[in-house]
Amino acid sequence: MPSHEVRGHYERHPYPHYPLISSVRRRDTYALNLQALWARFNGVFLPPQEGRILIAGSGSFAPYTMSVANPRTQVTALDLAGSNLCRARLHCLLHGRRNVRFLQGDLLDLKAAPGPFHFIDSFGVLHHLDDPAAGLHALECRLSPGGILRVMVYGRYARREAESIRRGVKLLGIDNISKLKQLFARAKPESRIRSYLDNSWEARSDSGLADLFLHPRVHTYRIDEFLAMVSQSRLQPLLFAHARALSDPPAEIERLRELDRRKETPTNIICYLGLDTRGPCPPDGNALLCLNPCLDTTVSTFHPCPVEIAPRLGFENPPLDFAARRFLRRFRTAAPASIFSEDELLIARSYLDALFMMACRAE
Repeated sequence: MPSHEVRGHYERHPYPHYPLISSVRRRDTYALNLQALWARFNGVFLPPQEGRILIAGSGSFAPYTMSVANPRTQVTALDLAGSNLCRARLHCLLHGRRNVRFLQGDLLDLKAAPGPFHFIDSFGVLHHLDDPAAGLHALECRLSPGGILRVMVYGRYARREAESIRRGVKLLGIDNISKLKQLFARAKPESRIRSYLDNSWEARSDSGLADLFLHPRVHTYRIDEFLAMVSQSRLQPLLFAHARALSDPPAEIERLRELDRRKETPTNIICYLGLDTRGPCPPDGNALLCLNPCLDTTVSTFHPCPVEIAPRLGFENPPLDFAARRFLRRFRTAAPASIFSEDELLIARSYLDALFMMACRAE
């Protein structure tokens, strides 16, 4: 399917369509911080001003959140649709975000936003391409050594209900939001359609409805299909980040295989992929430990992100109690791991796993 059909879809339906006054707190963007991600997967410190970030298929909101997470790092937002970029640019301007460059273009065109980039975010994009493997290759080509790519692709069984409805909508010849909403208004309270709509955050907006049911191209994946695509590249799975994912990639792959076998996989696939990453720095020996930069102004109670924003940013954390906040405040300035007890380092490991903290080799 030509890219102009996908571009036309997003020109008509900029996505996501959050109010321009929507904002996020920096501490809720900690999982998008390049310094923390670089330390997690390479074990060394990357000065923020030296980093480069690409949002490949930026949509209308992600440039703002990425800028909040990385205010001193160059961010490039690449998207097919001018409508998406126009709204994203306006959102950034209204909230004082000045470190984002906006480019209209096709991610398959390597001349559009050429690399290298340290971090590429392509969330919910590859599954809308004619050839997702070609898209993954194009992103790989833009990564620097040690570079990190976050992707989200639709899970086959997590998307099953939406795809069933989408196919029905297509068979009925419905091609606009007005007719779609008229159809859904007739759905009976006990119907599968009504149940799905009532439980879908995307179905609460016109742009979400369009993305769910009117998009011209959708691929879905079992875990082995996703891994087969990744195997065509030089990228390696580093971490799965969808809900309830295990921290060990091989163990999570086996868990997803079993769920796929039973056709019960409940989530889309969110995965960090790496290109020649050096591996994390264990919190011992000469390691330096410090707080995630997004948390450096205050270590306070974490609250759930607004429901319409949470799926893009991640998942809510339980509140941190006083003891946890006091412990984390000790790492506002980098400290050598050698000065902490074994019990303290055990606590630190849990926060390193959660990306609240960073461990870097003393080089």
